[in-house]
Amino acid sequence: MSTEEITYSAVERNGVVTAIWEMKGRKHIRTIDPRSNEGKRLLSAYQPSQEATTESQEQKNGANA
Repeated sequence: MSTEEITYSAVERNGVVTAIWEMKGRKHIRTIDPRSNEGKRLLSAYQPSQEATTESQEQKNGANA
Protein backbone atom coordinates (compact mmCIF):
# COMPACT_ATOMS: atom_id res chain seq x y z
CA MET A 1 0.00 0.00 0.00
CA SER A 2 1.34 3.43 -0.95
CA THR A 3 1.86 6.02 1.76
CA GLU A 4 1.58 8.95 -0.65
CA GLU A 5 -0.91 11.56 0.45
CA ILE A 6 -3.88 12.61 -1.68
CA THR A 7 -3.89 16.32 -2.47
CA TYR A 8 -6.14 18.64 -4.45
CA SER A 9 -5.13 21.44 -6.80
CA ALA A 10 -7.45 24.09 -8.20
CA VAL A 11 -7.00 24.88 -11.88
CA GLU A 12 -7.71 28.57 -12.38
CA ARG A 13 -8.21 30.64 -15.51
CA ASN A 14 -8.88 34.38 -15.38
CA GLY A 15 -9.63 34.20 -11.65
CA VAL A 16 -12.20 31.39 -12.01
CA VAL A 17 -11.63 27.81 -10.85
CA THR A 18 -12.28 25.60 -13.90
CA ALA A 19 -11.32 22.22 -12.43
CA ILE A 20 -10.02 20.53 -9.30
CA TRP A 21 -7.33 17.88 -9.71
CA GLU A 22 -7.08 15.01 -7.25
CA MET A 23 -3.44 13.90 -7.04
CA LYS A 24 -1.67 11.01 -5.32
CA GLY A 25 1.94 12.08 -5.14
CA ARG A 26 2.69 13.32 -8.66
CA LYS A 27 0.03 11.12 -10.30
CA HIS A 28 -3.25 12.66 -11.48
CA ILE A 29 -6.09 10.47 -10.20
CA ARG A 30 -9.17 12.35 -11.42
CA THR A 31 -10.63 15.73 -12.30
CA ILE A 32 -13.51 17.12 -10.25
CA ASP A 33 -15.96 19.69 -11.63
CA PRO A 34 -15.97 22.70 -9.27
CA ARG A 35 -19.72 23.12 -9.91
CA SER A 36 -20.49 19.60 -8.60
CA ASN A 37 -21.49 18.99 -4.98
CA GLU A 38 -18.08 17.48 -4.25
CA GLY A 39 -16.31 20.37 -5.96
CA LYS A 40 -18.30 22.94 -4.01
CA ARG A 41 -17.53 21.09 -0.76
CA LEU A 42 -13.80 21.03 -1.54
CA LEU A 43 -13.73 24.72 -2.48
CA SER A 44 -15.65 25.74 0.64
CA ALA A 45 -13.07 23.93 2.80
CA TYR A 46 -10.14 25.54 0.93
CA GLN A 47 -7.93 27.94 2.83
CA PRO A 48 -5.27 29.70 0.75
CA SER A 49 -1.69 29.29 1.88
CA GLN A 50 0.15 32.33 3.22
CA GLU A 51 2.37 32.27 0.12
CA ALA A 52 -0.64 32.38 -2.24
CA THR A 53 -2.24 35.19 -0.23
CA THR A 54 0.97 37.26 -0.30
CA GLU A 55 1.41 36.68 -4.04
CA SER A 56 -2.19 37.71 -4.69
CA GLN A 57 -1.75 40.92 -2.70
CA GLU A 58 1.47 41.74 -4.56
CA GLN A 59 -0.30 41.29 -7.90
CA LYS A 60 -3.15 43.58 -6.81
CA ASN A 61 -0.73 46.21 -5.56
CA GLY A 62 1.25 46.04 -8.80
CA ALA A 63 -1.91 46.47 -10.87
CA ASN A 64 -2.91 49.53 -8.87
CA ALA A 65 0.47 51.24 -9.23
